Amino acid sequence: MSALEIMDELYFIERGYLNANHFVYCGAEPVLIDTGYISDVAETRNLIAGVGVHPADVRLIINTHSHCDHIGGNRSIQTESGCDIALHKVGKYFSDRRDDWSTWWRYLNQEAAFFDSTVALEEGDTIVVGPHEFQVIHTPGHASDGIVLYQAQAKILISSDALWESGISMITVRVEGSRALFMVQESLDKLKSLEVRVVYPGHGPPFTDLKAAIARSEQRIDTYLQDPGRLGTDTLKKIMIYTLLMRQPFQENQFFTHLMQIVGFTETVDYYCGGRYQAQYDALLHEFLDRGIIKQEQGNLVTTIKP
Repeated sequence: MSALEIMDELYFIERGYLNANHFVYCGAEPVLIDTGYISDVAETRNLIAGVGVHPADVRLIINTHSHCDHIGGNRSIQTESGCDIALHKVGKYFSDRRDDWSTWWRYLNQEAAFFDSTVALEEGDTIVVGPHEFQVIHTPGHASDGIVLYQAQAKILISSDALWESGISMITVRVEGSRALFMVQESLDKLKSLEVRVVYPGHGPPFTDLKAAIARSEQRIDTYLQDPGRLGTDTLKKIMIYTLLMRQPFQENQFFTHLMQIVGFTETVDYYCGGRYQAQYDALLHEFLDRGIIKQEQGNLVTTIKP
């Protein structure tokens, strides 16, 4: 897993679907943007060290939002380094109040740990990463505290989960509210006017065609608005895969029972699928097996998605 220098002493490290990508500034005052999932913090620390930054030397963590795949290493690194942690003021509010519902952790039965947030960011703020100044743009919809970071001179956009090259991040209407799809549209509108040379997303590799990615996201949102059941199905798929990524290998005869303990799974089936838990599970598992996204191995289920 190689690091890519995207600006002077600022490195991009691509992870997978479970762990958010990292950005590491390795100058005199090291900065880390997003810290991955809590169970993989040892690998996160190794990756940071690979570009010359020991976790104890980190002076600032910037979180693009407070979901578990972006903040999992916060407590460990902050405990060792005493660093500041900056995130949008909404996320800081969640952190200060120890709100594990608005952060999705309890809703999706995710493992995470609270930390001491010290800097509240707002729309239009400038945050300094070494010699590089990034504009903070608030992008709610996927996460109410979601932000992207824009570097105008280099025309670089750190888009987090507000924009991927293809596909779209999970949208939980139950947590984010009934306006969530419209908030995604409004957030995408903010990105359209930016001059962008390269986009560095929260998951997946860098890409260059900002407008095409926005158009694909807008098309998916329009599909959800026209067919809410599609949003329900896609949400359930993401919950199933994410759960496997966090806990695989998972005994096949216990996977459905475990999903039934996840509020997000049962509520989504209730809302979109009339409470047909077993039928929805069976249909989605069959689809995943047919497509090779999930595999059966000695009575266990595993996913082929990169963690």
